[in-house]
Amino acid sequence: MKVLVVGANGQIGKHLVSFIQNNDNLEAKAMIRKQEQVSFFEDLGAETAVVDLEQDIETIAKAAEGVDAVVFTAGSGPHTGPDKTILIDLDGAVKTIEAAKFAGVKRFIMISSFDTSREAILAASSSFAPYVTAKHYADEWLKRADLDYTIIHPGLLTNGEGTGQVEAAYEVDRAEIPREDVARVIVASLENEATIGKEFQVVSGTKLIKEAITSI
Repeated sequence: MKVLVVGANGQIGKHLVSFIQNNDNLEAKAMIRKQEQVSFFEDLGAETAVVDLEQDIETIAKAAEGVDAVVFTAGSGPHTGPDKTILIDLDGAVKTIEAAKFAGVKRFIMISSFDTSREAILAASSSFAPYVTAKHYADEWLKRADLDYTIIHPGLLTNGEGTGQVEAAYEVDRAEIPREDVARVIVASLENEATIGKEFQVVSGTKLIKEAITSI
């Protein structure tokens, strides 16, 4: 399975491309924003596509040609304003969903926020509410897109070393999870068709990742 990783130069994305390239059943195509980012992924043996999410659907769709799945790991980051949140976390996600449809790619995995419910929007601080709102509507768009989707809601992201053990369910208690383990959860979801049409929260726990994903 060839997988387009959107936001490959992010911290989850880099782990994900590395894990995919070390998996005999998967092959990565890294979608990145800058030419100077290419060498990192070429050193992993991954194909690259230099595309900015602020470009049009047709440009993103060209990057998705010939792949079997799309994983959206991109984000505007914590140091940008609501404008970039709308352009990347909402519009960029929606354009990528539409690009997948345009390119004939059915499998789509979205990395969302831990809680994107209407209640979470109302409870969020004024600075965080635009992000939760963007993720909420991107998730809703994906659910209505007639794609084989999986939506992953990770807990508080850390840069700690992954343990390979998580707790995953439609709802779990809020907790931390290393980005490295989120990447492993994505790989397990790609390999398990039972995750199609499902969304789940995931945090560090005591179950091996494949076991946790199978039990969702």
